[in-house]
Amino acid sequence: MSDAVADAPGGPEAAEAAGAPGTEPQAEAEAQVQADAEAGDAKEASPTAGLPLRPALEAVLMVVDEPVTAAHLAKVLDRRPREITDALRELSDEYTVQGRGFDLRHVAGGWRFYTRAAYAPAVEGFVLDGQQSRLTQAALETLAVVAYRQPVSRSRVSAVRGVNCDGVMRTLLQRGLIEEAGTEDGTGAILYRTTNYFLERMGLRGLDELPELAPFLPDAAAVEGESQEGVPSFDVDDDT
Repeated sequence: MSDAVADAPGGPEAAEAAGAPGTEPQAEAEAQVQADAEAGDAKEASPTAGLPLRPALEAVLMVVDEPVTAAHLAKVLDRRPREITDALRELSDEYTVQGRGFDLRHVAGGWRFYTRAAYAPAVEGFVLDGQQSRLTQAALETLAVVAYRQPVSRSRVSAVRGVNCDGVMRTLLQRGLIEEAGTEDGTGAILYRTTNYFLERMGLRGLDELPELAPFLPDAAAVEGESQEGVPSFDVDDDT
């Protein structure tokens, strides 16, 4: 009789099963649902991950207004930095081989599109079109002194050029080609250096790519006596 009860559908085994419902399959199902949800959220959070890389890079670079780093592009496009760098170099080489009117260059620590030098006359004709936006000879000379002597004070720049450069220095500051770089020990004079915008406009990766012109400039010791900030300066409305 006891065996019959034990084997019956309502016996001890059934009672034990009823008392311990199958929680393990249910937990696995819930975990799978959560994993799927997280994967879906990740996919929604990164809509750029599935885009073709090279066209995506071209689209982004078309709208940048200053060189952008490979690391920044990698973050935006959800790719590895190395993958971004390789693709940028491939695009640059491809544009050169095809003889495109634009070029992709690594300048001032980042990447940006530039017009190719061979087509400069066409670009100048369109951009200038009767306007004169180039720096004056005085401004170019002053900028060269800053570039090769930086960080350098206004009085030192004036001593090298032989004329007062206050007005020209203001022009270069306004155009973003130079910036303040602290003060000079002892005199407290404000020092100036070139900016990343200067590198960008000159098409340089860094200051080490400047042409070897420094030997043609006067030695700093030769103008030491004439470069004290205590010498009164005067304002110049126009470039000198």
